[in-house]
Amino acid sequence: MRHFRTARVIAPRRPAEPSTTGARPAVLLRAEFTLRAAVTAARLSVTALGVYELELNGTVVGDHVLAPGWTSYRHRHRYQDFDVTHLVREGANAWGAHLADGWYRGLLGFNGGTRDIYGDDTGLLAELRIEYADGTTDTVATGAHWRWSPGPVLAAGLYEGEEYDARRAQAGFSRTGFDDSAWEPVRLLAFDTGVLFPADSPPVRRIESLTPVAVTTSPAGRTLVDFGQNLVGRLRIRVRGEAGRTITLRHAEVLEDGELCTRPLRHATATDRYTLRGDPEGEVWEPRFTFHGFRHAEIDGWPGELDPADVTAVVLHSDLRRTGWFSCSDASLERLHENVVWGMRGNFLDVPTDCPQRDERLGWTGDVQVFAPTAAFLYDVRDFLRSWLRDLAADQGDDARGVPPVFSPAIPVITPVPIPPGNPPMAGWCDAAVIVPWVLHERYGDAEVLRAQYPSMRDWVDAVDRIAGPGRIWGEGFQFGDWLDPAAPADDPGRAMTSSCLVATAYFAHSARLLARTARLLGEDDDAGRYLALADSVRDAFLGRFHAGGGRLTEETQTAYALALCFRLIEDPAERAEAGRRLAALVAEGGHRIGTGFLGTPLVCDALTDTGHVDTAYRLLTQRSCPSWLHQVDMGATTVWERWDSMLPDGRVNPGEMTSFNHYAFGAVADWLHRTVAGLAPAGPGYRRLLVRPRPGGGLTWARAAHETPYGRAETGWRVEGGTLLVELLVPPGVTALVDLPGARPTEAGPGRHSFRTPFTTATP
Repeated sequence: MRHFRTARVIAPRRPAEPSTTGARPAVLLRAEFTLRAAVTAARLSVTALGVYELELNGTVVGDHVLAPGWTSYRHRHRYQDFDVTHLVREGANAWGAHLADGWYRGLLGFNGGTRDIYGDDTGLLAELRIEYADGTTDTVATGAHWRWSPGPVLAAGLYEGEEYDARRAQAGFSRTGFDDSAWEPVRLLAFDTGVLFPADSPPVRRIESLTPVAVTTSPAGRTLVDFGQNLVGRLRIRVRGEAGRTITLRHAEVLEDGELCTRPLRHATATDRYTLRGDPEGEVWEPRFTFHGFRHAEIDGWPGELDPADVTAVVLHSDLRRTGWFSCSDASLERLHENVVWGMRGNFLDVPTDCPQRDERLGWTGDVQVFAPTAAFLYDVRDFLRSWLRDLAADQGDDARGVPPVFSPAIPVITPVPIPPGNPPMAGWCDAAVIVPWVLHERYGDAEVLRAQYPSMRDWVDAVDRIAGPGRIWGEGFQFGDWLDPAAPADDPGRAMTSSCLVATAYFAHSARLLARTARLLGEDDDAGRYLALADSVRDAFLGRFHAGGGRLTEETQTAYALALCFRLIEDPAERAEAGRRLAALVAEGGHRIGTGFLGTPLVCDALTDTGHVDTAYRLLTQRSCPSWLHQVDMGATTVWERWDSMLPDGRVNPGEMTSFNHYAFGAVADWLHRTVAGLAPAGPGYRRLLVRPRPGGGLTWARAAHETPYGRAETGWRVEGGTLLVELLVPPGVTALVDLPGARPTEAGPGRHSFRTPFTTATP
């Protein structure tokens, strides 16, 4: 280990006592040191058992939030490196830190949650490496000479919120000359530095700020602030008042009966409190160690009338580079796409979470499995998801059978649904171990991620092979299956129209085939042959069990046909055509409303398009009756909901125990918007070859998409004018495009800008 050669993990001598909310306070740590000459370079490495904010000579180091973030700490514990040359000086220096529980020791999970999952103590580990002008070096590190004190943060929890008493702030604690005589010595903690690794994923940062669109008074007389957008972050307030006054900030995604609706938060209190110190010049405060999912905030205790300019929503998420854009002639579809973007932003906060607001916020594998193609178009998620996959593989290694967890980092939870004990294998969820690496290869040309994840991919398929046995059919017992099928009762989200056995066996065949293709790419030829044979065997078993002949299935559901078509379990052209006709008929019989859950929804429009029913796919996309994507838009959604009916038509919140208004899984349809509506898709790994195949419909008169590929910017755009389809295309350097327009012979296009025209008749709805 190059770093932390002399540093020790330091912790308060007394464990922090919980507050009335159950959340523990944050503490302050500090030390002083002397540098003997002029400094030419200073490099800081730092991490925490918990979350930290570190200061050098009174200046906060870096702009990371909730550092070091959340990983599978027992296997992989991240640290950050900073160039701090500009913050140190010859002679006396000081450094200090705020330290709180975060994910390491804080409350996580459902039904009241669990604390101290990774350890009983918080701690700080930091090392400063100094280079002098004469070529000599020094190392300054955390150790027994540090001191600690309680601080102004009386309580800090990711679910609970933060309580801050500004009267207890210790100004200048990270500067030289601060009087720490009343502070106590730290204690040293044993820690295995072998799990440390340098940060390999973009940090969480403050990305932007939003101002209120409205400040109103609720029927109960409470002050409500509406930011006009469901977001993830926290509030920054600017206030002037008397010392000792406490301002309370409560957060929620929606209102019900004109009041803040906190029931969907379950046990997450999502409440911040700030007690003023009484500064006549005013005070500015933003929590350090929490985040919330919210559009609305309730503010209590404000001195005088609230000026909207004094409250700002600070948006937090992993600092990913935007790489993809979509627009079209339908404002509702543009709003849907923007909802998908905001949902991803809120849930890509260090790990790809399912939801950002309630007592959960876990890295659910099924959600990211279906959403990964959309994510990889919208943002550069290569490093973000590679890091998460390393955690997934590490957690999977704890299971002797090779079964990945259903969320990673894996933690013990008391779930609100009857999941069997012992890390049960879950189709569609555990398959993320195979599918997400394949998506990264497809979208970034990244064969190394396949190489790195290959043991994990193989272990999962082998585990399913053992579970299914020679019959190749599996999925009996509890499975998430086509989770949140719209027919599922509010209190039973797993009761889907499509059987778990059909879903599980279809995914078994799909993952085995992707693994065979991976093995071939990696030169693992024996494995490639074995897993291809396995995939064929599972496909045959699927057909033997679920194929009624002639392209019909024994289970007449949208999800069943979508899986069979998209995973090419039905391959005969005539039978595929019949399966497509039957799927289109099922959609029509359902009033062109959604009939799919988490696993069917990302596939249904593709299944319709691939079998010649693009107009039916558009009618499904543009349906406004519930369940549908645009029903959410019409109901005022600014992110994608967990349930198709998270909010009921009368404006009340779904009575189910599990109702989130920011869940990106159903937003996976955006990948179809990019590839089919706008017509921009990869035809080779990393977009080395483009597939430009727009399929206009749905009454749209134009659509555009752009994506920053590994080779440069690609753009497609089309418009319909007087019976002609006009297409504009930008191909990046070193890339070729296959251009496949409706009614025209496919053609090739090289780098540069191109224009195409072809006759086009708009279909009659």
